[in-house]
Amino acid sequence: MMYYLHLLSDRPEEIWNAFNVFQYITFRSVAAAVTAFLLSLIFGNRVIRKLISLKVGQPIRTKEEVNRLFELHGQKAGTPTMGGVLLLGAVLVSSLLWARPDNTAVWLVLFAMLYCGLLGWWDDYLKVSKKNSKGLSEGVKIVAQLILAGIVTGYFLFNPAIEVQARMLFVPFSKEPLLWNLGALTFVFFALVIVGASNAVNLTDGLDGLAAGCTTTVAFTYGILTYVAGNWKIAQYLQLPFYPFAGELAVVCMALVGASFGFLWWNAHPAKVFMGDTGSLAIGGGLGVVAICCKQEMLLVLVGGVFVMEALSVLIQRTWFKITKRRYGEGRRVFLMSPIHHHFELKGWKENTVIVRFWILSIMFAFLGLATLKLR
Repeated sequence: MMYYLHLLSDRPEEIWNAFNVFQYITFRSVAAAVTAFLLSLIFGNRVIRKLISLKVGQPIRTKEEVNRLFELHGQKAGTPTMGGVLLLGAVLVSSLLWARPDNTAVWLVLFAMLYCGLLGWWDDYLKVSKKNSKGLSEGVKIVAQLILAGIVTGYFLFNPAIEVQARMLFVPFSKEPLLWNLGALTFVFFALVIVGASNAVNLTDGLDGLAAGCTTTVAFTYGILTYVAGNWKIAQYLQLPFYPFAGELAVVCMALVGASFGFLWWNAHPAKVFMGDTGSLAIGGGLGVVAICCKQEMLLVLVGGVFVMEALSVLIQRTWFKITKRRYGEGRRVFLMSPIHHHFELKGWKENTVIVRFWILSIMFAFLGLATLKLR
């Protein structure tokens, strides 16, 4: 919406020249971040009070379910959840204000975030209404996410201008595609990216500010990657895949950065509100689609290294437990508890220590991801 203000600079009066700045992605990206941050600050208290009045307190798993962890997190029971509506709302409003409305990729990413946000809201609602930690089944979530993957795949494969490039598979540190044509596996690959990213962020959201803090570094990195992918000269120089529409996604990514910082204001330990699945699924789904739009899907594994660690810890724990139970009659664990942030809590780390150290790891993963731009 604000993009069109640059048209005022065409007027002969010199006073209108300043409006030329509105056509630049860099300016609008910064403006989107600041706007989303301010929206989160301004409306944060109101949203929290509303959630409290609706009695949507976070259900905490019982002592029988998690034993010692209940002693560490028991005091969090009743903290309002579904705070993701604040973060998601800030991203949507800021993006609609500052991104070009004629860019279909922007609408695709915002749709993905809203779609996953509604899925997460449904999950949170079931948990709150039933007053336990069981919401939607994993099967229902995955089917819903596969439907989204189908929509995203259709957007690319039914567009002749980008269909050929969409089928390619790029990997970090390589100038040429690893595979030139994924064929029918394109949907499978996109589904893995979207389902994996969405659920990985969801698993990370277990400590105050952990997911929000890590989101800022990943979203900021992809803000740079999308800008580069949408700039022909820079993309050619760095030998990256060029998508002319991708640059505008930098505005959305920076809106997510600002909204995450703003949400972190309220979500920092001790948290006044939790984002819930409403926020975590929306963030993961949005980041997954952004990665697809700039053809840096595999790099998301590195940049989102903390999210990957969390998801892998759950996968390893469950797999090993099932194997040992089948073999020995009793399931055994690799970690004291998964996701892995709980493992370190049970090892004696304070919650703040786990959070800050994981933030540091997230920053370092982001640096490594940006380094791949030149190491090709």
